[in-house]
Amino acid sequence: MKNEEQKSDFLFEKINYKILLVGIFVIAVGFVLMSGGGSDDPKVFNDTVFNFRRIRLAPTVVLIGFGITIYSIFKTSKK
Repeated sequence: MKNEEQKSDFLFEKINYKILLVGIFVIAVGFVLMSGGGSDDPKVFNDTVFNFRRIRLAPTVVLIGFGITIYSIFKTSKK
C-alpha cells in the first residue's frame, strides 16, 4: 500500500482555482472603479461622486465578479 502514489486531495480542480482568481480580479477592478471622486476641500461638493462609473458600472462589475466566483465554486468536474 505504501507503493501506491498518494494523490493530494484538493477541494477543487485547477480550472476552478483559475476561475476563482479571475473572479477576485474582476471584483478588485470593480472596487478600483468605485474609488475616488472626493474633494480636497470638505466645504466644496464634488459632483463626480455621482457619475456613471461609480453609480452603475463599478457595482455591476463587482456583482459580475461575485457571479464568477460563485460559478467557480459550483463548477463540477466531468469525471
